[in-house]
Amino acid sequence: MKTNKRVIALIPARGGSKGIPYKNIKLFYGKPLLAWAIIAAKQVKEIQRVMVSTDDRKIAEVARHYGAEVLERPNHLAEDDSLPLDVVKNVITTLRTQGEHARFMVYLEPTSPLRNPVDIKRCLNLLLDEGAPFHSVSTFTEAELNPHRAWKIKNTTPTVFLPEANPWLPRQKQPKAYQLNGAIYSFHMDHLLKNSSTLLPLPTAAVLMPKERSVDIDDEVDFLLAELLMKRRMEHENSE
Repeated sequence: MKTNKRVIALIPARGGSKGIPYKNIKLFYGKPLLAWAIIAAKQVKEIQRVMVSTDDRKIAEVARHYGAEVLERPNHLAEDDSLPLDVVKNVITTLRTQGEHARFMVYLEPTSPLRNPVDIKRCLNLLLDEGAPFHSVSTFTEAELNPHRAWKIKNTTPTVFLPEANPWLPRQKQPKAYQLNGAIYSFHMDHLLKNSSTLLPLPTAAVLMPKERSVDIDDEVDFLLAELLMKRRMEHENSE
């Protein structure tokens, strides 16, 4: 029985960013990028604490301004090659030493500002369901490239990536393919800490998100596209 349904939202936001300097606090449609993750998490009633893990003073100030708690991230977990899983495990261990007994965590990258509170709630509805067996729930979207239409090239010779694939079939006749969109990971903290080498401890479940809410900002082109989509969403909401 999932009697303890306390949930913590964790938002990772290190200071270093090679693609876009200070990407996590760059203004995005009038607010720092980080703020959109904090605002979305605070609108979900199932979440009791919203926390930002960062190594940077400026990011910490922005996080506190928008109502999040701040956890200082060790320098060795703020490098370019630092793994999200290691950051999460460090936070969980720290929280346990502080006496926090929450069982569930939602992990929200600031680089997915188009997610909305309903997306988060859909993940938590599955994760917190007393009759459900899931230890993790994450968000997916339709794959940008269906693997049945992918190729590999060896010595200038192209061959289909999957032996059984027919890349010439129309898109509608290809098997459906999906990819993690990176917007939301939710999981049972103890199962992740003890038994998992990924952010998806098994058994896991998927929640589908549409393409227009699944943009993951990695570079300036992504940033511009996401802002245009946010502008369109806001104009639509304001016209209703």
